Amino acid sequence: MNKALKLPPLFYDPPSEPLNILYQDDDLLVLSKPSGLLSVPGKAEDQRDCLETRAMYEIPGALLTHRLDLETSGVFMMAKTKEAQAHINKQFEVRQTEKRYIARVWGHVEESSGHIDLPMRCDWENRPRQMVCYEHGRGAQTDWEVLERESVDGQGFTRMLLKPITGRSHQLRVHMEEIGHPILGEVFYAHDEAEHAAERLQLHAESLSVFHPSSGEKMTFTDPCPF
Repeated sequence: MNKALKLPPLFYDPPSEPLNILYQDDDLLVLSKPSGLLSVPGKAEDQRDCLETRAMYEIPGALLTHRLDLETSGVFMMAKTKEAQAHINKQFEVRQTEKRYIARVWGHVEESSGHIDLPMRCDWENRPRQMVCYEHGRGAQTDWEVLERESVDGQGFTRMLLKPITGRSHQLRVHMEEIGHPILGEVFYAHDEAEHAAERLQLHAESLSVFHPSSGEKMTFTDPCPF
């Protein structure tokens, strides 16, 4: 059952762990984003603490290139110059980047791999929820592979590799729910059992591949999955 009217927790309590730098050079700053920390400041005064502001405090001039949802952890890339920022932003725009996510989902996924093509748009009456919409939605595609099928106390779960081709808001969360396998710990789209099967959203940005702004070399940055 979809949770059309359910809202996320109002209390923001970000983790206090120090900035985890995976890589940096004159152009790039690659961080490990923890679950529970905003990528950018929220609207409320108590939501000013975020990965962007923490990074700018330690590395003045660090510039945003993309975002991860509050509950999602993993590889988070920033730029150190405006030229590098524009270069990376363009790669995201024309889909030259490669992103790989690890997720644990409800149930045993029968097939070993597949492709999801379901257009999406914002569910305006229930923002920030997103929804599948064939009439007004923008194209959204995800490739997936099964990594492992698990059974815990008689309930089946599946560990999956998700490779988003497009980058719509909540894309992986909506796509998994739409094929009947919501991500564990999901508060917007999963049914109650799947939501409470994990203490946090079981979605992690494991790797991000880009072309280096200066050298043109393809580089892949990874962050081991914590669950």
